[in-house]
Amino acid sequence: MDQPFTLVGTARPKPERAEELRQLLLSFVEPTRQEPGCLEYHFHEDRDSPGVFVFYEAWRSEEDLNAHLALPHLRDFWQRRMDYLERDLEIRYLTMHSPYQERDSRVSDGATSSSANLPVSQ
Repeated sequence: MDQPFTLVGTARPKPERAEELRQLLLSFVEPTRQEPGCLEYHFHEDRDSPGVFVFYEAWRSEEDLNAHLALPHLRDFWQRRMDYLERDLEIRYLTMHSPYQERDSRVSDGATSSSANLPVSQ
């Protein structure tokens, strides 16, 4: 498999629109995960800055991402995004240097992630 096409995006909503944007972005998660070429799609909120939303996406290819972005609900969101945001989306395109080679066998044989021992700030 070629390298996935991966990105991280950050959205900083206007305070009065934060909950509305949270719900809108959450509504994108499950349909997006069903799209062809979507490897991972996760929506987060910054623990240290509540109301700052971060999404992580991994796509089989740039073409798959472009097909996703061409969907009507995403074109509509893109046109209206500044109604919700204090400033434009920050998007970083990433090169993955540590893809899973055999994810299914790693999970099925009971192996655990080495990150389980990392400290988590609360």
